[in-house]
Amino acid sequence: MNALRNIEVPPEAAGQRLDHFLVAQHDGVSRSRVQLLIEQGDVRVNGALEKASLKLRGGEHIEVTGEPHPAPLKAEPEAIPLDVVYEDEDLAVVNKPAGMMVHAGSGQTEEARHRGTLVNALLHRFQTLSSTGGELRPGIVHRLDKSTSGLIVVAKNDRAHAALAALFAGRKIHKTYLALVHGNVERAKGTISAAVSRDPVRRTRMTTRPNENARSAVSHYEVIRRLMTRFGRFTLVRVRIETGRTHQIRVHMASIGHPVVGDTLYGGAGQLTAVRLGRRSGEPERIRLDRNFLHAMRLEFLHPVTGKQMVLEAPLPEELHALLARLEDGQPPEQTET
Repeated sequence: MNALRNIEVPPEAAGQRLDHFLVAQHDGVSRSRVQLLIEQGDVRVNGALEKASLKLRGGEHIEVTGEPHPAPLKAEPEAIPLDVVYEDEDLAVVNKPAGMMVHAGSGQTEEARHRGTLVNALLHRFQTLSSTGGELRPGIVHRLDKSTSGLIVVAKNDRAHAALAALFAGRKIHKTYLALVHGNVERAKGTISAAVSRDPVRRTRMTTRPNENARSAVSHYEVIRRLMTRFGRFTLVRVRIETGRTHQIRVHMASIGHPVVGDTLYGGAGQLTAVRLGRRSGEPERIRLDRNFLHAMRLEFLHPVTGKQMVLEAPLPEELHALLARLEDGQPPEQTET
């Protein structure tokens, strides 16, 4: 680690970018970590702050004041309000809001990496959770994407965790979502059976393109309502998934040409713009959505300890209700000659 503290740039490094040079100085330090250190002002070249793209000339003195390796991820109790839909001594079901990560992960700052997660809130509320998932994911049996809201079941002890995991593996926990997608989904009902894998080029995405690492995935959708609005055509669908692959509904709906509204990773729009008709002047009407229009509305399963039939629901969040109301606020005005 000391190799990154004080460095004299040798003549043969002339022409290299600052970030590339620093990465080469120490094994196990990623380029993104080096770039973050530079952005935070933890790297000085001849006493001055520089950009990651600085071209070195040779002979410079570089001083690194930040830690090359980030602190280990950790889960700590944090007083964050929770919407607990159901709770007993073995498990709890929580209505997660959009924007909350399930557990600690990558982030641009230490605060973003460790704070504000569902696990933090769970540890504060319940104190004791199952340990099966490890110190970083206590109680977590399954996950929801950060930008997706809705129901998630949490195990309070290892016995419940093992039983819930077996139910998920046996496809005996039924999960139903509401999604608003772009365009007019023509078929009233349908099944998408397309294996899902990590996109080999864009690693933040999943894909349904054939891949030897692909895992089977099945989604059943049903049209609830079709909307022809001044912002375009949309379809509200109910989706029941048999499997729980990463981004499954998002990548499946995008694969049939109907990405989820707000899901910019898979082609959905983060901002909707009204069609301007006639010769109206002024700025067009816009709606911005800072999340995916995807909500885990319903969970059905047999309680892993008592055997009781569990049917739990979470209403559509207010921000999604408001978006639907705005889209449905009248049909597009008739075009008139002026």
